[in-house]
Amino acid sequence: MRQQATPSVPYANVQSNPNANYLLARLAAPEFRPFIANLELVPMLLGDILYDPGTQLQHAYFPTTSIVSLHYVLASGASAESAGVGNEGMLGISLFMGGNTTSSSAVVQTAGYAYRMERQLLSDEFHRDGLITRLLLRYTQALATQIFQTAACNRHHAVEQQLCRLLLLTLDRLTTNELIMTQELIGSMLGVRRECITEAAGKLQRAGLISYRRGHISVLDRAGLEIHSCECYAVVKRELKRLMAGVQ
Repeated sequence: MRQQATPSVPYANVQSNPNANYLLARLAAPEFRPFIANLELVPMLLGDILYDPGTQLQHAYFPTTSIVSLHYVLASGASAESAGVGNEGMLGISLFMGGNTTSSSAVVQTAGYAYRMERQLLSDEFHRDGLITRLLLRYTQALATQIFQTAACNRHHAVEQQLCRLLLLTLDRLTTNELIMTQELIGSMLGVRRECITEAAGKLQRAGLISYRRGHISVLDRAGLEIHSCECYAVVKRELKRLMAGVQ
């Protein structure tokens, strides 16, 4: 069921600081104050559905402390994640690319906060052809890289490697090593059965890389996760850094 729109929240700490989102932090100069002024801080609850397939997108979202999973759901009800979006990016590229709708759904994977902007305001800012335009286009390419790499990873790499990739990307978007992720959620994101996640998580736990209990994952050895992961994590991270460096 679609969640009702949530009211705006007054500024407080890191979650209500626009600079907590990488894209918004790049727009800290005085000339971008009108853009920042059009943002609305909203809470993002676990399981909130931001977009449904085929429906008109109404807002763009810039996460600060939340993480959103882009899913494609098959007619059978099975689903898999194509990409995740956290404080490194934004949701709603269809709003400035001209499509206005998407074939995937966007579901909150990790609760937190995000800034949202009304679709027409974002479109107007994008078509001014300035720094905002260049940032959003570069980020769109980085997001496409993540989608392509996820597709290859899901097809060619072991579930254990995929789980390492997912955990590492999640860690990059948070300030804690404590993750709230159930086996059902992870299975849905990777498009595999829960039993496969149980087996993969068990291997990582026995190796001393994570501690898992009742939907809580504590990462004990990040370097070890990177060793056990496939190359996909590094490819996504490296390409994001390359594309966003030096955008002026």
